[in-house]
Amino acid sequence: MCHTDLDFDHLLKLAERDPVKFEALRQKTIDTYIATLPSERQLQMRRLQWRIDQERRNRSPLSACMRISGLMWENMVGPKGMLGYLHSIKSEPGVRQNGAGSCEIVDFPIGSS
Repeated sequence: MCHTDLDFDHLLKLAERDPVKFEALRQKTIDTYIATLPSERQLQMRRLQWRIDQERRNRSPLSACMRISGLMWENMVGPKGMLGYLHSIKSEPGVRQNGAGSCEIVDFPIGSS
């Protein structure tokens, strides 16, 4: 199953009717997607998926959802996240600050509503 072919209603019914089959399909879909990534990214993504799976197994659904959401935000705005990376390369020599090819990095405040 390709990630573009996912049908939420079908998957919801499958999860309710046959959770074991749903879990097998979920895992197969994730593994298939990770296999399409460049080899240098696959190990990182497998580690991330392992961490997500641990949160799902060791928490209530709501708690797992909140912790996984926090993990995503940390990877986006945390010091080792995407914005931290963009801010670090912005100050590197040779990176244009103004003019053609420049861009503005927009901060995403944590905890905004």
